[in-house]
Formats: sequence, C-alpha cells, structure tokens
Amino acid sequence: MEITYYSRPNCGLCKDGKRMLNLVREDIPFEVKEVNIEQDDALHEKYMMMIPVVEKDGQIIQYGVLDYITLLEGLGAD
Repeated sequence: MEITYYSRPNCGLCKDGKRMLNLVREDIPFEVKEVNIEQDDALHEKYMMMIPVVEKDGQIIQYGVLDYITLLEGLGAD
C-alpha cells in the first residue's frame, strides 16, 4: 500500500506528522510518497491551509495535527 503525504519544507506540523506516520508504520506496512506542495501551484492552493495531509487511494485520511488512532484506522481499513 502507498499513501501520499502532502507537506512543505520548514513545516513543524509536517515533521511531527512524519514521525507519527513512522509510528503507525511499525504496525501497518506502507510506502510514503512525499509531495512538496510548494512545487505545484494547484496543490499549494488546495492544501496550504491543511498540511500535512495524508491521502490513501485519493481519499484524505487526516490533515493538520495527525494522531495515531485516526491514521491506524484510516490506513488499516482496506
């Protein structure tokens, strides 16, 4: 399984979110495709107030302050 992680450089919440994803990864194996929203104007406009954003199969699992339970439930449900 692969998830998309929308973030940008120098974003504290994004760094925290990445750590949370790594914790969830200890229980559920998945790959992370990290996307810098600053490299795409459309993505920047769409997600600039939401990042970090975790997306699986085109659906947003969670954004902003990421928590373990929400991610575990969202990513574990196939």
